[in-house]
Amino acid sequence: MIRVILPAHLRTLARVDSELRLDVKGEVTQRSVLDALEARYPMLQGTIRDHGTLKRRAFVRFFACEQDLSHESPDAPLPDAVATGAEPFLIVGAMAGG
Repeated sequence: MIRVILPAHLRTLARVDSELRLDVKGEVTQRSVLDALEARYPMLQGTIRDHGTLKRRAFVRFFACEQDLSHESPDAPLPDAVATGAEPFLIVGAMAGG
């Protein structure tokens, strides 16, 4: 089971209260986790990734094991601690301003 933590506004949209647990088939990558997330919670499609390109939206960041994975390849394997469920995959809404 992969553990996923969403920001509050996406938890509200998905109608979940806390951390999500997803079954991911095959290699655990950003793409496979997001594919499983959007399959289980279709209302999240287009909120984390662009509908057409499937690229990460500009103000969304991905973290795991105290590392910013936002600019990693979507097909790169996630850390073993995420793949085993020991650590969560965090999806975070970035803040901007001056």
